[in-house]
Amino acid sequence: MTASLAEDSIIRFARGVRLQHDRVRERWIIQAPERAFIPDPVAAEVLKLVDGTRTLGQIVAELASRFAAPVDVIGRDVHVMITDLINRQVLVA
Repeated sequence: MTASLAEDSIIRFARGVRLQHDRVRERWIIQAPERAFIPDPVAAEVLKLVDGTRTLGQIVAELASRFAAPVDVIGRDVHVMITDLINRQVLVA
């Protein structure tokens, strides 16, 4: 399954999946039925913006502003990451 994402695609976590901060280990965890993922710090920053109301374009714009980076560079990286997580049924668009 390959996801086709547009800038106006609204990104959200799939049913039963959530991002949670583990205070004991001081890291973010993606919890899903029967599995869990530990995102790296960069991925966690992206995933913290996934709230079911923001579009892909809004997420990219926020990250570009926050980290003073070119939108096209961040856009490519975020698109690849979100597409991968959609294919793993962690996110939906």
